[in-house]
Amino acid sequence: MKKKIIAVLFAIVVLILLITAPFVVHQKEFVVVKQFGRIVRTVETPGLYLKIPFVQTTQRVSTATVLYDIPASDVITKDKKSMIADNYVLWKVTDPSKYIKTLNAISERANERVEAAVYTSVKSVISSMSQDDIIAARGEKLTELITQQANNGMDGYGISIIESQIKILDLPEDNKESVYERMISERNNIAASYKAEGDAAAQKIRNETDKSVTVTLAEAEKEAAVLEAQGEAEYMQILSGAYSDPEKADFYNYLRGLDTLKKSMVGRDKTLILDKNSELAKILYGSSNE
Repeated sequence: MKKKIIAVLFAIVVLILLITAPFVVHQKEFVVVKQFGRIVRTVETPGLYLKIPFVQTTQRVSTATVLYDIPASDVITKDKKSMIADNYVLWKVTDPSKYIKTLNAISERANERVEAAVYTSVKSVISSMSQDDIIAARGEKLTELITQQANNGMDGYGISIIESQIKILDLPEDNKESVYERMISERNNIAASYKAEGDAAAQKIRNETDKSVTVTLAEAEKEAAVLEAQGEAEYMQILSGAYSDPEKADFYNYLRGLDTLKKSMVGRDKTLILDKNSELAKILYGSSNE
């Protein structure tokens, strides 16, 4: 009966390992292996792999190209003419580790970062060109300029913008006032996004600094305690050496008695009440005989 129970338990353990240990990497995806929340490896090649059950977990990240339609925005040319740019962008994940660490592999957050990057790139490119130059550059050249600038800084998020193209670039139908209001609103939204990221980065730096200070203080206190203990040990060793020799011990006791007597004779009241066997009594008694 015991052998059967052991065999059943062993079979259950093996079954659990067979179920939880393997994982499959499919086409157009990365699989990130985490151990206690920390990324330990990234698997990019499709196939069957193994992980440590109950200790390691997996997170899948798609490598498929994402098509994201960016809302139309108002832009101002170099010659101060207002236009409306309606973009779409193609992007994909190139570094799953950075993608998870910075954006937690959330596509909505990635779209927000891509949208902000493309928005800034469109404004920068169009504001550096006159309306006539923009019309002449419409198509491949303008797409290349916007895509190139939009990709600056996206590597830090593990994302690559494949193409950012303007679908519509035309004069606005609304009046100037409404155009300016929308531009201010869009810029405020992007400023708020950048400020939130800056605040998060600042808080992270403060937390790391506080942790470093705490560790440094703990190490300093530990070292101080060690030095204090060494000093006490050396002090006790000196005392032990002084008391090991009777002549040295008598002399040491005599000096201590003199120091104590000196401290006791401070002030106006010079009366001392001593035990006859105390070191002070021996000193004073010896002094009186002399």
